Amino acid sequence: MSETVELDVAHVAKLARLNLTEEETKLFQAQLGRVLEYAEKLRELDTTDVEAAAHAVPVFNVFREDEPRSWLTAEEALSNAPRQANGLFIVTKVVE
Repeated sequence: MSETVELDVAHVAKLARLNLTEEETKLFQAQLGRVLEYAEKLRELDTTDVEAAAHAVPVFNVFREDEPRSWLTAEEALSNAPRQANGLFIVTKVVE
């Protein structure tokens, strides 16, 4: 494995405008170190015969085709409305 990369967590936190305590900085530095070690471990895998993919499993379009069909007319839709005017539903105001 290559040399351990020390990233300045305090500097990155300052750039992100995060106020970290000394304890949090040490914790995040250790966690980041473990993440980078694991990423380095993954680099050791032989992926020459692995096909590039966006998903681990095949993904298919599950939507049905848009096909025109008969539906309610405007008059039928409004026929059950408690209040209507000019071909529109009248509803209670919800914004104050």
